[in-house]
Amino acid sequence: MKKIIVPVDFSEYSENALQTAAFLAKRSDAEVLVVHMLELSNAVLSQSESYLQQEMLFYLKMTEKKLAEFLQKDYLSDIKVTPIIKHFKIFSEIDQLARNEGADLIVMGSKGASGLKEMFIGSNTEKVIRYAHVPVLVIKEEPIVKQIEKILFACDFSDDDVKPYMEAKKFLKKFNADIEMVYVSTPTSKFKSTKELEEKMKRFFSQTNESYEESAQKVKIVSDYSVEKGVFYYANKINSDVLVVATHGRKGIAHFFEGSISEDIANHSKLPVMSFKI
Repeated sequence: MKKIIVPVDFSEYSENALQTAAFLAKRSDAEVLVVHMLELSNAVLSQSESYLQQEMLFYLKMTEKKLAEFLQKDYLSDIKVTPIIKHFKIFSEIDQLARNEGADLIVMGSKGASGLKEMFIGSNTEKVIRYAHVPVLVIKEEPIVKQIEKILFACDFSDDDVKPYMEAKKFLKKFNADIEMVYVSTPTSKFKSTKELEEKMKRFFSQTNESYEESAQKVKIVSDYSVEKGVFYYANKINSDVLVVATHGRKGIAHFFEGSISEDIANHSKLPVMSFKI
């Protein structure tokens, strides 16, 4: 990795994201771009142009000072940190910033089990996930400050999951972590027999140019009443450090497992969740 983007709002949740980004940056000698959105109220925006310029300058100086103070962290020592203040409200523009800067990863904070709707100035984390062309790592209750050892990729072995899986495997290779895959079988009309699932997996691994016999050894098939419950059960059982899901971009967080919604996993997981674009 060369560059990591971390949007912050000065909360403890965005500090968790910043601490995680610092840990990852030290491992890969990457630069950390710390972004704060300077959001002006409608009352300010409705003022005359000269008054607006004065107000923007005031808020900009105040924000620069606050951001500089926020970045006075011991864990940021020996890391190249670039503070960036943007004047837009549209968090989808984080993706444009990532493109302009050639960033490899976006790290954002979350309140954890409260869900995406309650975190980082409303639902902005979810908006960033929808638009970002690079992986987005959502940090929940605790920052990542130690070696990532176990990664769990939630998958239904559909054609849509091939590209995210390949990208996730390539990206996560640098962490030297074990990557396992989990498929959750639920009592629905989409239920598949063992034979049908094996055929589906063989097709999937043929598209990833991997041996079915070898790759299937790292696949766990779990039965549960919902995909979400099954994923969390197995993640807890193996003490997974990070959950990985695929996303459909602007359509929202991907529907996978043939009808279940991965948004529920991202919302309710207490573990960090990393998304890769379909």
